[in-house]
Amino acid sequence: MLDGNARLNLATFVSTWMDQNADKLYNEAFDKNAIDKDEYPATARLETNCWHMLADLWNAPDNSRTIGCSTTGSSEACMLGGLALKRRWQEKRKAENKSIAYPNLIMSSAVQVCWEKFCNYFDVEPRYVPISLEHKVLDGYELEKYIDENTIGVVAIMGVTYTGMYEPVEKISKALDEIQEKTGFNIPIHVDAASGGMIAPFLQANLKWDFRLERVASISTSGHKYGLVYPGIGWVVWRDVDVLPKSLIFEVSYLGGKMPTFALNFSRPGAQILLQYWVFLRYGYDGYKAVQKATISVAEYLAKEVEKMSDVFELWNHPTDIPVFAWMLKDSASRKWNLYDLSDRLRMKGWQVPAYPMPVNLTEITVQRLVIRNGMSIDLADRLLDDIKSQIKYLESLDTALPKNNQAGFHH
Repeated sequence: MLDGNARLNLATFVSTWMDQNADKLYNEAFDKNAIDKDEYPATARLETNCWHMLADLWNAPDNSRTIGCSTTGSSEACMLGGLALKRRWQEKRKAENKSIAYPNLIMSSAVQVCWEKFCNYFDVEPRYVPISLEHKVLDGYELEKYIDENTIGVVAIMGVTYTGMYEPVEKISKALDEIQEKTGFNIPIHVDAASGGMIAPFLQANLKWDFRLERVASISTSGHKYGLVYPGIGWVVWRDVDVLPKSLIFEVSYLGGKMPTFALNFSRPGAQILLQYWVFLRYGYDGYKAVQKATISVAEYLAKEVEKMSDVFELWNHPTDIPVFAWMLKDSASRKWNLYDLSDRLRMKGWQVPAYPMPVNLTEITVQRLVIRNGMSIDLADRLLDDIKSQIKYLESLDTALPKNNQAGFHH
């Protein structure tokens, strides 16, 4: 009751709406345990179907040789992708009779916090490539400065949480090709497609970011973001069985036989797996394309309207990748408020529109961001715009400055 209206939360990427049929299915599947594959074989079969569908969607070279699994979300999926990179590097180094100390992983300074957790929990040195006004995402620029023989991989993000922008995976792959020619280091890529993995195949089908690039070893996504499922489901897929070290796979009993499994959790809900499969069947490719196109249309409409407020705001990016965009507050000597104040005022109207500083090297820049999801209509967008304008009018009318407000109540 005290949490507010989840549909008005424009800070989160996580789904806040499914239709009544999904609600009914969810209610009927509360008792399913995703890990107990012998007790719930139908759920296990549908889980396998789902990641095979994703492998096909992401252009795996041979679907029969792919391997994947569900997770509790894209953060766990990233952990598994990172673990596979580390173990693969370790096994290669052992075979060469070399040290396995001090592995490192290359990523953007705007990376999601789950990768910081991975490096912390699994003893991997994070090497952050700082973004800048010239290079707003990791794009391969000066990548050679960060790579050495202990590099287990590079993380490329399809939908940076700060701004929603894609990192150009193909460009990063080509940079790694050039580095390999000079140094001999063959560095794989894990694509963190938490959001873009369920947008790009439908709205940017010609964009090469997936298994069409040989250097891409694994891809993770979030079923509960633009996969259109309630919270609690993620997916990770490897391009083939050879890139997932066998030493990380456990065999579990399944219908009197054995089934490979690879996960950090045991005893977790299986209902979201059924919801994911149901949504795949209900929408299909054309349905997903229609839903994502409608969502990005709302984002584009909002971005254009915000851009019209050019005396107050400056867009950081347009929602040309995923339905997410950010803006900055223009400098004004007479202005007595900041984006944190506007965020607070919008919260009074029920909207959660976060303001926060950009990452290292750009921390002096504060942005505000909108995440548009399925269920955010043009009517709701107009209500949001009305509230933004009315709260700006209030803030501009202040005779004295508000108490200093630099508390970003939002964390990636």
